[in-house]
Amino acid sequence: MSEQSKFLLNEKQIPSAWVNIIPHLKEPLELPVHPQTHKPLQAADLAPIFPMSLIEQEFSPQPEINIPGEVLDIYKLWRPTPLCRARRLEKALDTPAHIYYKYEGTSPAGSHKPNTAVAQAYYNKKAGIKRLSTETGAGQWGSALALSCRMFGMECTVYMVKVSYEQKPYRRMMMHAWGAEVFASPSNLTESGRRVLAEHPDSPGSLGIAISEAVEDAAIHGDTNYSLGSVLNHVCLHQTVIGLEAKQQMALAGEEPDVVIGCFGGGSNYAGIAIPYLMDKIEKGSKVRCMAVEPAACPTLTKGVFAYDFGDIAKLTPMLKMFTLGHDFVPPGIHAGGLRYHGASPLMSHLLKHGWAEARSVMQLPVFEAALQFARTEGILPAPESSHAIRAAIDEALAAKEEGKPRVILFNLSGHGHFDLASYEAYMSGKLSDYEYPSEEIARSMETLPKV
Repeated sequence: MSEQSKFLLNEKQIPSAWVNIIPHLKEPLELPVHPQTHKPLQAADLAPIFPMSLIEQEFSPQPEINIPGEVLDIYKLWRPTPLCRARRLEKALDTPAHIYYKYEGTSPAGSHKPNTAVAQAYYNKKAGIKRLSTETGAGQWGSALALSCRMFGMECTVYMVKVSYEQKPYRRMMMHAWGAEVFASPSNLTESGRRVLAEHPDSPGSLGIAISEAVEDAAIHGDTNYSLGSVLNHVCLHQTVIGLEAKQQMALAGEEPDVVIGCFGGGSNYAGIAIPYLMDKIEKGSKVRCMAVEPAACPTLTKGVFAYDFGDIAKLTPMLKMFTLGHDFVPPGIHAGGLRYHGASPLMSHLLKHGWAEARSVMQLPVFEAALQFARTEGILPAPESSHAIRAAIDEALAAKEEGKPRVILFNLSGHGHFDLASYEAYMSGKLSDYEYPSEEIARSMETLPKV
């Protein structure tokens, strides 16, 4: 890759503060609701599973929150991450578009997830917590939290969605290498898991089930807190280092993006790349498009309903106003395990609902086609989750070619696919198929939404 194609910052240019879009919103963000009382959630309601520092960030009206020095010191192991121009991909597509990607796969865990995992472990350690429990889909989040707990001398318990536990053994082994306990979910270790297994012994699991198990674990152990890798406001906040760095790097490239793209499961990596640009839309009238890309097999943003719903199947979590497919939704076992969540970040849902952002869904086979094209031109084997963003970026570049107009595209390459080789083997041997979640199944799930 030529020098002109990679735009680097030094460690002194790592952002010193996370940016909070909530005070900039034109329409007020809907408050979470207590699962039992159906009244607006209070900070004290979250105290049994979160440290007060993160609870304050969840509801903070401050436009910026300083990044603690201890967190910055760990960020420096891999941040700033590179911004690259995909010139070889542009040439292969014969497009007038300029394609840039922010590469988060350089972290020790191989994805963007440590940006919040390190911060969450730090704040919990300061609060005297000895162990964190969490869920994970494909394993990127579980890996990131296992790493972060190890760095702060904490224990870590991970409930991994069963289908991913079986599909992705090497991510599980990575968590073990960093000292975490990892259990296939649903498990016999919690009441939530046992209830699912009693009804569905062969359940492939879901993030909604795994969240129930992790929250229950934290709630019944005084030395344990729960840690979530996506969806919540403080998680989106921590990920804004991605977009803040990208803006500096795009300035070095001398360009401004026309469209900013991120894959979407719960919303964390999309929020990370998009929030600084969405703030420009709200505050400065920027015309940049911010696009979330999800799998057609789990079409939360494109076919879900904007409503209050639980974040988990056991109804232990607060009810959030978000795009949802229903808390009892169990997705098919597609290989983008990190995108198999029934709900979406309330913050990102709010921005989509009010027209600041856009969303589209894509099928599994075209996603892997795009992933291989990217790997064979740019050299990086991307995670299946990240490849949804690549698919959309390629489609945008092809649209620019058809229109005969230049277009600047920026996407977040949120992680590498080194532990997803079984998925690539399945695709290349013709064993993968497309799947679009049936509308009638979504309608059936909507019948179980809570009445708020």
